[in-house]
Amino acid sequence: MSDLAAELQFAIALADAADAITLPRFNARNFTVDIKANQTEVTEVDRGTETVIMDLIRAQRPHHAWYGEEHGSGGDGEYTWVIDPIDGTSNFVRGVPVWATLIGLVHRDRGPVLGMVSAPAMATRWWGFEGAGAFCNGQPIRVSDVDTLAEASLSITENAAWREAGYGDAIKNLKRSVKRVRGYGDFWQHMLVAQGAVDVAVDAIGLEPYDIAALVPIVQAAGGHMVDQSGVMNWQGNTSITTNAALHNAVKSTLLG
Repeated sequence: MSDLAAELQFAIALADAADAITLPRFNARNFTVDIKANQTEVTEVDRGTETVIMDLIRAQRPHHAWYGEEHGSGGDGEYTWVIDPIDGTSNFVRGVPVWATLIGLVHRDRGPVLGMVSAPAMATRWWGFEGAGAFCNGQPIRVSDVDTLAEASLSITENAAWREAGYGDAIKNLKRSVKRVRGYGDFWQHMLVAQGAVDVAVDAIGLEPYDIAALVPIVQAAGGHMVDQSGVMNWQGNTSITTNAALHNAVKSTLLG
């Protein structure tokens, strides 16, 4: 755990460097927007932030590998830093403060072991790693103890891909089974589960590893579960379903069959 404590300090430094770029540009509204081949938005702030993060990793963690949304992967090592410079770029572009830099550390054999989520426009950071617990702005967090779907709060990003994959009826059943349904979106809904404010979060199908890797250790350290549509933890999957411990099996049964 001592090694991961040191890596947390490095992750904090990476988040500080990212925030110093992203937040002033968000507030000033002075950036250009391009459309990538996958039809998602990207700004020069995304690209510049990832460049700064990757330069720091290469300089200070030369024995680690890296993988980012904008500039790809490189290096070779037991650990890989997985970076999304701005998760929620569409929000960033439109002036919605729900966006964050995602910084995940993935072990070659154990998978994601440390996560940092920095949302400077919300003045909030979440982090967690194996054996240390999960935290929001330095305060320990824990998933809720809600144990029935009838009392549960659900956040869902219900895109067409869920229906195209044959889950349309299951999505409807899940929404009908819970007490309330919201759509907080992106990283935020999963962090809300980790801190016990929401009980279940279902993301869109179409995620990438850099959307997931940083979230897994935080959710797990907070006592929750994060799985893909096959029901297993898969940081390289294309969606994420996050639950507290008490509702994990009920959600799997209702949504995944």
